[in-house]
Amino acid sequence: MTSIFQRALGDDFDRLHPQLRRRFGFGSDDGIACVGTGVMDRVWHGRGFTRPFLWLGAQRHILLPSRGSDIPFTIQNYPYRDSLGRETVTFVRTFVFDRPKRWDATMIYSPERGCVVDYLGTHQHVSVDLHLSVDDGGALVIRSGEQRFHEGPLHFRIPALVTGTAQVRESYDEDAGRFRIDVEVTNHRFGPLFGYHGTFTCTFPDAADAPQSIKPVREQARA
Repeated sequence: MTSIFQRALGDDFDRLHPQLRRRFGFGSDDGIACVGTGVMDRVWHGRGFTRPFLWLGAQRHILLPSRGSDIPFTIQNYPYRDSLGRETVTFVRTFVFDRPKRWDATMIYSPERGCVVDYLGTHQHVSVDLHLSVDDGGALVIRSGEQRFHEGPLHFRIPALVTGTAQVRESYDEDAGRFRIDVEVTNHRFGPLFGYHGTFTCTFPDAADAPQSIKPVREQARA
């Protein structure tokens, strides 16, 4: 099966480092998942006024209000078909501060939007267009685009003033034998909001389906 990331990148998928092709190259018919375990060297957030927004988002596993160094980290990427028949991949990230905190997302490929769409949180209230590319070092680069809010009959584009633009770079360090991740979310007016960077290793367990505990509580039909 062609993964959602292969569909988004097209021929550029073959330019990824081989370990990244393995990490992002499977789908629900392949019967495997990818589970990463490591340490984030630093998890940070912006100035004090950002904390209420981060705390609110954290109630639905959308944002991280905490910060620290050497934070244990896991990421669970399980492919499955959602109730609408869409090929879906979980991105459930757990950061262990004084107690574990999760940042959940589920991703699909949208032919209508021509990109990967990232549904944030436990209830998929927010969908975000993700634009993927491959840099000269074979790393995967993801930049977020338009963001939309969904709740009942409400469906609207979120103004850029109150959103953050995420930039993610994931690479493979041959010398260390580890994946490297660097995430930064900024607002064009207020500056850096939050981010993290660190390393992890991956296992590829057999998986017929994603565990129910990491699936969203509600699925949103609208991209």
